[in-house]
Amino acid sequence: MTIAREAVWTAEDVKLSGATLRLRKGGTGDPLLLLHHDVGSLDRLPFYDALARRFTVYLPSHPGYDGSERPGWLRTVRDVAVVYQRLLTERDLAPVSLVGLGFGGWIAAEMAAMAPRAVRRLVLVGAMGIKPERGEIADQALLSYIDYARLGFADQGAFDRLFGADPPTSLLEQWDLNREMTFRIAWKPYMYNPTLPHLLGGLATPTLVVWGRHDRIVPLECGERYVKSLAGARLEVIEGAGHFVDMEKPRELAQLVTGFLRA
Repeated sequence: MTIAREAVWTAEDVKLSGATLRLRKGGTGDPLLLLHHDVGSLDRLPFYDALARRFTVYLPSHPGYDGSERPGWLRTVRDVAVVYQRLLTERDLAPVSLVGLGFGGWIAAEMAAMAPRAVRRLVLVGAMGIKPERGEIADQALLSYIDYARLGFADQGAFDRLFGADPPTSLLEQWDLNREMTFRIAWKPYMYNPTLPHLLGGLATPTLVVWGRHDRIVPLECGERYVKSLAGARLEVIEGAGHFVDMEKPRELAQLVTGFLRA
């Protein structure tokens, strides 16, 4: 029996577009750029380690999130996408596999729309960025930052195991700072870009769209709209998961993503 080695992760500060970003890197294999949720990310998650067993995973903290510098000029999600395109260029990563989680999925979709040749395969997990026609994307301005994070889980026990039933003050403060940055770049219109479906039209990049069956933050219909907009897309729904599929169902999601990217 072969025992998989645990991934070794490193962290560095990189300068992009005049701002310093925190960049974690782990694993070996073909490059994979992984973009995190609007609540930010823990340093290590089972989903990250699972991907790092097959790929060299690049996990940046978005500008203004989780210790990355907040550029005074940055005002839109598309600005973030341009910064990450520069990262691909400077690290000579393109064409790259691109996996976006929630808010990071929106950034990933913008990246694919602006430079499709830079993206080998695209995975969008519970992605914001497209306006639902019937439901609504949950408005975190109406919730406390801890209630918003809990809303992303179908199983509250999974939240407690990751963050604790009473998350530490340092984490709550970071969630609040991350939310402030989200409001700055994704407030009007809230959490979507009306031009994105049109810009994605005809994009032939092979795309996997994944949604949690019980996502209470971004309606499943947004996933269906992504599939309609992307010529080479298919939708997979994971049962028993909410918005944070990567945290609630890491094994199931990793199997889907790895199989798709290695096909």
